[in-house]
Formats: sequence, structure tokens, C-alpha cells
Amino acid sequence: MKTQPRSIFERELAGEVISLDDPEYPLIYAIIRKAIRLTSELNALTVESNEQVNRVFSELINKPVDETFFFIPPFYTDFGHNIRIGRHVFVNHACTFMDRGGITLEDNVLVGPKVNLITTNHPTEPGQRRSTISLPIVLKQGAWLGANVTVMPGVTIGENAIVGAGAVVTKDVAANTIVAGVPARVVKHL
Repeated sequence: MKTQPRSIFERELAGEVISLDDPEYPLIYAIIRKAIRLTSELNALTVESNEQVNRVFSELINKPVDETFFFIPPFYTDFGHNIRIGRHVFVNHACTFMDRGGITLEDNVLVGPKVNLITTNHPTEPGQRRSTISLPIVLKQGAWLGANVTVMPGVTIGENAIVGAGAVVTKDVAANTIVAGVPARVVKHL
């Protein structure tokens, strides 16, 4: 029995290197164009129309968000479809979610202003830089990211962990800890 070849989306979510010259790459470009259109629409809205903000955000991520989700535009994403949002999640203004590797915000997550969640990178080998590699980011229940935090590909922020403002997180953060700095390091256990 012959197995069905995996789509570019499945390969990307599996962490495979994806060439910009891949014959399926136009499928990714189509979603990127849709994300650009929807983020433009989203960013024209105000917080007074939270129901409308959530409707457009749901269309952007291709699934409904819970009514307890609170979000302040502007917002930027390169894809949208690989974002998953739990209950009672708050995302402050001017955040960037590059979600091609998958971004999960579990229940009760708080995301400060100007936070960057970056799931996609390029190989370091010069001959492969016209490729991307994506790894997931997970913010476990009750995690809190301060203002201007950057989380790099493949990182999990543990339950109830706090990431101090301006930190760059390159490695997993244990549950019930506070991390800060560049690169982020544990400064306190809760």
C-alpha cells in the first residue's frame, strides 16, 4: 500500500526544512496573503468592538476563539492558521505571532504589549538560507509574558511561569519560575 505524500503544511509542522522553491510553496503564499488582508482589517478595529475583533481574529486563525478571549489590536502574523487560543487569554497591543510552526496559548495566558512569538527561522548553512524551519511555541496555563518579550522557535513556557519585560527566550522555561534577561535565565522560583 502506497502512502500519501505529506503536504507542505504537514511537513512544516513536523519541523522539516522547507525550501522557498518547493512546488507547494504557493499554497503557503496564499495563506500569507490572506493573513495580511485580515490583519489589516483587524488593525482598523477598536477595542470597543471586541465582538467584531474576535470575529476577524477567528477568521484569521481559521477557528473560533472563546468569548473570554480579550485582544487589543494592532496585531501582526505571517500565517494565522497555526495559532491556538485557550480560555481567558489576554493579548495586548502590537504583538507579532509568526506561527507557521504552531503557537498554542493555553488557558489564562497573559501576553504583554509588543511580544514576539517567532516559530520560523532559516538554516545557518549559507546554501540553505532560502529555506525555513519551523518549531512550535507553547505557553502553558497561567503563563505571563511581560512587555517586549521575544520567544524563539521550539520553546515551551511552563505553567504559571513569568517572563520579564525585554527578555529573549531561547530555551524552555520551567513551570512556576520567573525568568528575565538576554538570553532569559531563572531569577526566582515561585
